[in-house]
Amino acid sequence: MSTITRFPAVKMAAMIRDREISVVELVEAHFREIRRLNGKLNAFVSIDEERARRQAKLADDAIAAKAPLGPLHGVPITIKSSIDVAGLACETGTRLRQGYVAEVDAPLVSRLKSAGAIVIGNTTVPEFLMAWETDSALYGRTNNPWDVARTPGGSSGGEAAAIAAGCSAGGIGSDGGGSIRVPAHFSGICGLKPTPGRIPATGHFPACLGPFALLGVVGPMARTIADLALLFGVIAGPDNGDPNAAPVPLRRFDRATLLGTRIGYFEDNGRAPVTAETRIAIQRTVQALRDQGFTVEPFLPEGIDEALRIWHVLFIDGAATVLRQAYKGREDDMYSIVREILRFSEQDPPLTAEMLFDVLFGRDIVRTKFLEQMERYPILLCPTSAIPAFRHGERSWTIGNKTVQYLDAFSYSQCFNLLGNPAAVVPMGRSAEGLPIGVQIVGRPWEDDLVLAISNFVEQAGGWKEPPIE
Repeated sequence: MSTITRFPAVKMAAMIRDREISVVELVEAHFREIRRLNGKLNAFVSIDEERARRQAKLADDAIAAKAPLGPLHGVPITIKSSIDVAGLACETGTRLRQGYVAEVDAPLVSRLKSAGAIVIGNTTVPEFLMAWETDSALYGRTNNPWDVARTPGGSSGGEAAAIAAGCSAGGIGSDGGGSIRVPAHFSGICGLKPTPGRIPATGHFPACLGPFALLGVVGPMARTIADLALLFGVIAGPDNGDPNAAPVPLRRFDRATLLGTRIGYFEDNGRAPVTAETRIAIQRTVQALRDQGFTVEPFLPEGIDEALRIWHVLFIDGAATVLRQAYKGREDDMYSIVREILRFSEQDPPLTAEMLFDVLFGRDIVRTKFLEQMERYPILLCPTSAIPAFRHGERSWTIGNKTVQYLDAFSYSQCFNLLGNPAAVVPMGRSAEGLPIGVQIVGRPWEDDLVLAISNFVEQAGGWKEPPIE
């Protein structure tokens, strides 16, 4: 029965509809895997066994009664613990919210449940989501199923580890600087950072409002692109609580239209060199796309450095301003990860209202110039990160003869948060240590469906492999 927990969510849903397996059996199989593996992973905050079993029984009854079934009927999923799920702790990894339990579901959770999905639990995060690793005073350290001495990434690290190891069929993460894409890359799964507003971030903490609404999104994570597309189709759509919401319809593409999409690629953004195996993964993807009939050409867009500078001001300095206020009088409750963000910010000039106006105007200017360049290349292919999964606590790495620092290593993801591009990650290689390497497929705002369609072609040459946590 453990094998079935590694099937794609699409296949699980089909097997349930065809009565090849019951929902009760599928849910129990996932709980067995959680009991077997979570001691090594530490990926879960809450495991909602009683309610999930009750919902599984009702789901089987609905099948017996030949009731209409949703596209995710009976599929067990998980949710990052910064998103409200009624009855589950939503502490966002900080002592400031310790004991907080959500009273109502976030809109996207309601949509998943309406589509028949069964939420079996929620997953670990770093304190206040402020890291590319998952570690906190509340939950401890979460481990990578490819190597437990390494992180599965952050801040959606628990979600990535649970999905990669077969403890969840898929789920939802959030991303303000790579927090879906880096864990997907580190853990060998797929993830989508959507266009801001395409999936409502209502019910997420910290709230995606003000300047943070430009950067922060929620999005699907799964083992296959087909599963991402299934989840995306269920949860996409506007909500009044999301300031970027827009009623953008889903599109389908024929093969000729897709093959006519020009793709630009780069292996190095000029900020941080990447490992040799990362370059090979990009080159392998380029060749695979060309073999399938795509035009793929070298292209390094202008403006990435400026986008990264503005992202740093909004995310690092902006977050530090919020964190100092949040922990005022409770500084002893800070875990090391928040202290680290404050140290990064202390190296910068104090954030003023004038600076904030400047970077907000500057963001729109650099975004306009970037999108003009994407008229020729509506899809970009590039690394997700300079490195594969790192050992717990590491903060710098030597690549060639250059030292790559912590923030710079993830610059390949950060810039697209600032610019509002949708971006997916697909597993496409292995490091020298045998760790997964994902490539990043980036599109223009609101063209998330095109990103997923192109990612399908990429996945044919790569894709999820079972990690060696056994």
